[in-house]
Amino acid sequence: MLIVTIWPLFALICLGFVLMRSGFPGDGFWPAAERLNYFVMFPALLVASLVDAPVRDPAILRLGGAAVAAILVAAGALAAVRLWRPVPAARFGPALQGVIRFNTYLGLAITASLAGSEGLGRAAIVLAVAVPLVNVLSILALTGGGGRAGGRIVRGVLGNPLILACLFGLALALLGARLPFGLDAFLGLVAQASLPLGLLCVGAALRPDGLRADAVALAGVTALRLLAVPALAAGAAWAFGLPPVEALVLVIFAAIPTAPTAYVLTRQLGGDATYMAGLVTLQTLASVVTIPLVLALVAG
Repeated sequence: MLIVTIWPLFALICLGFVLMRSGFPGDGFWPAAERLNYFVMFPALLVASLVDAPVRDPAILRLGGAAVAAILVAAGALAAVRLWRPVPAARFGPALQGVIRFNTYLGLAITASLAGSEGLGRAAIVLAVAVPLVNVLSILALTGGGGRAGGRIVRGVLGNPLILACLFGLALALLGARLPFGLDAFLGLVAQASLPLGLLCVGAALRPDGLRADAVALAGVTALRLLAVPALAAGAAWAFGLPPVEALVLVIFAAIPTAPTAYVLTRQLGGDATYMAGLVTLQTLASVVTIPLVLALVAG
């Protein structure tokens, strides 16, 4: 049943890859579609999901706390390994992103398939705390924590439409306010296109040629992301006493591959972009096998 639920999502990723490789509908389409989704459709989905989230429930703080704890433990473990085996920021930054960042489109699509609207509300809570945190940690890792890191962090947070959408949605939920003049229905319609388009763009962003080098490093980081981090998230869910739906959402976002946007950030900050592209591609391909396995173990 789990495979039947998940395989259409990966089929959309494969379709995006095939369409991009075939040149349809054109080279200019995919960057434009990614920007449209990132700046318009996906923020609409986050706001629509957060409006009805139970943010006033004090117990919901446990979910955010568990997400933060899992991310910080994973990042701290990598930083400790770096002390033992030093690597430049250009290599450490992609490795860190390969472990702590997540493909939000795929995460929300799986959550919607397995947990419905209740799961989407919980997932929006995870994103509200995790997206700013992983962005800050990624920028620090890529810049080595130098003087330019502070400005990058501020611009990265304030200019991130996902973070802004989470803040807006949280504010509406805390105030108990509804959007007037049918805007909630409008956001719902826009949001419906976000996940299918996002998964197509994930497929279009795959770069198999990036797998030719650094095979050992790529495999090691991929194993950490897709196997060790979900185990860490399951432990955090148990330690924080999360109920089943919240535990499932946390594990889903720990079990999905790293974000394709990590490649863009790596390139902008002078990191090893080829290494990052390889991580995105290998993790996305490997997750076809690991996600059903991990979720079956959690459900069992």
